[in-house]
Amino acid sequence: MRLSETAVTTTPGAMSRLLKPLIAPDVFDFWASRFNPTWSWERPLARVIERRQEARDSVTLVLQPNRHFTGFKPGQHINVTAEIDGVRVTRSYSPTGIPRADRRIALTVKRIDGGRMSTQLCDHTQVGDVLELSPAFGEMTWPQAADGRWLLLAAGSGITPLMSLTRAWAAASMPTELTLIYWARTAADLCFADELRALAAREPRFHLQLVLTRETASLDDVACTEHGAHLTTEWLQQQVPGLEQSRVYACGPASFVDDARQIAGSRAEQFHAEAFTLPAVTDDIHGTVRVELRATGRTLELPAGQPLLSALEAQGIRPAHGCRMGICNTCACGKFAGTTQDLNTGERHSEPTAALRICISRACSDLTLDL
Repeated sequence: MRLSETAVTTTPGAMSRLLKPLIAPDVFDFWASRFNPTWSWERPLARVIERRQEARDSVTLVLQPNRHFTGFKPGQHINVTAEIDGVRVTRSYSPTGIPRADRRIALTVKRIDGGRMSTQLCDHTQVGDVLELSPAFGEMTWPQAADGRWLLLAAGSGITPLMSLTRAWAAASMPTELTLIYWARTAADLCFADELRALAAREPRFHLQLVLTRETASLDDVACTEHGAHLTTEWLQQQVPGLEQSRVYACGPASFVDDARQIAGSRAEQFHAEAFTLPAVTDDIHGTVRVELRATGRTLELPAGQPLLSALEAQGIRPAHGCRMGICNTCACGKFAGTTQDLNTGERHSEPTAALRICISRACSDLTLDL
C-alpha cells in the first residue's frame, strides 16, 4: 500500500513543535538573525521596506513580515515593539491598508510630543530596520454581511483603523452607504485626504466630510472640507439625516469618543468605539493604597488615583503591556482581592477576576494582584 504524500510530509508548524523541546528559541533567534534579521523561531518580525511622509507629523511604514505573523482584519490593531536606547518599547498601531497577497502591512504613525515610540518610528526608523509584531486584535471590523448604512467618525490618529475599513469597503465594490467624517487640526495634519476626496468624487455611495478645527475657511476651501465644526447633536444630525438607521464606528482621543458615545450611541442602530488615549482621571480618589504583588512577593504603596500600569511603571516595575487602551489584553492579570475602577466605563469591581486590565484600571482600595 502506497502512502499519500500528505501522510509523510511534516508541515513547518509540526516540525517546530517536534523540535521545540530540543531548541532554545532565544538562542536560535540570536544565530538566525546573523543570516537574516527577520528569521526567528516563533516571534513575528517584520522588515521596513518603505517609508513615506503621509502628513505633517505622520509617516507611513510599509512592513514585510516573516511567516510567524498570521495577518489581520481591517480595523484591527497590532502591537509594535522596538528597542529604544537599550529598552524594549511596545505601542499599538492600526494597519491602514487591507490584507494583501504579498502580506505587506502599512502602518501610519503620528508623532506625539514626548512619545518615545512614535518619535522613534517617525524620525529614526529607516528602510531595512526590523520591528517585532504581535498578533492582530480588536473587534472594530466589518461583519460578514456589511449591509445597511454605516457612519465612521475619526479624530486625529483615529483615522488609521477607519481608513483600513474604508479601503476594504471600496475593495468589496462599495456594498453599503458609507459616510466618513474626519476631524484634524489643519489641512497639513490630514492623512489620505487626496485618496478620500477622489473616492468621494467617483463613488456616490461614499460621503466624506473633512473637518479642520484650527484653520479658517480662507486657508482651505477644497470640496468636502469644513472649518471649525465640532461634534454636537445638531451638527451630526444635519450631516447624517439617517443617523437612527446607521451603524457607527468611532475612533479618536478619549474626549472625542466620549462625546461620540453620548451623541450617537443612544441614537444609532449600533455603536462601537475605541479610544487611543485614556479618559481624564478625576481626583475623587485620594491617598495611597497597599498593593501586594503575589507572584513576585513585593508589596507597594501606590497612588490610588492613577492607572495601575502607570503607577507600577513609576515604581520601576515593567508589567507586560501593549495597547494601553484596554483592547489587546496583554496587561491583563489576576486580581485576588480589592476594589478597582474601570477608567473607560467608571464601573467599580470588587469581585476577584482573572483578567484585570491594569492599563485602564485604578485602585479604589488595597489590592492583591497576580504580578
